[in-house]
Amino acid sequence: MTARPGGRTARVRAQVLDAVRAELAEHGFDALTVETVAARAGVHRTTVYRRWGDVGGLLADVFDATGGDDWSPPDTGSLTGDLTALNHEIQDAYTAEPSVMAALIAASFRSEAAESAQRRLWDDRYARCEAVVERARHVLPPGTDARRLLVAATAPLYHRLVLLREPADPLLPGEAARAAVLAAEGGAFVRL
Repeated sequence: MTARPGGRTARVRAQVLDAVRAELAEHGFDALTVETVAARAGVHRTTVYRRWGDVGGLLADVFDATGGDDWSPPDTGSLTGDLTALNHEIQDAYTAEPSVMAALIAASFRSEAAESAQRRLWDDRYARCEAVVERARHVLPPGTDARRLLVAATAPLYHRLVLLREPADPLLPGEAARAAVLAAEGGAFVRL
């Protein structure tokens, strides 16, 4: 199928990707099949097989579609404010019920196509978030590595929510942002 914005192809893709997200959120990766997605999307399963091949192809396209959105990082006027707002977005995405992002991450451990697409998505998101650090270059030591700073600012949320599976902490987004900014101001993320 070739993409025709606004045409049948775009409509079918949107229906199918919405169905994948809904199935993941409601039933998890183990129950995700081409047949259940096709039924939920209201399309024939051969359409899904022809376009996406298998569940891995479906998951990869969900990740790729997310990377193709118009999302941009917060711009609050300060590095700490931007990182805090970003961390709140992350926390909200992982604690939403149902959490599609948590299901997609889990699925990426079992599908090479989804894992590869997830890497592309994270690369895209980190690249977009580098703007947060660029806006703050005047308060950071020269040579501060934007990606390392961003990872340090967001890692506590992933650790708590994904690895430890603890409930959201309303203070953690700000605490993690402040700690990362202090470390950055002290030169912790300068490439030697």
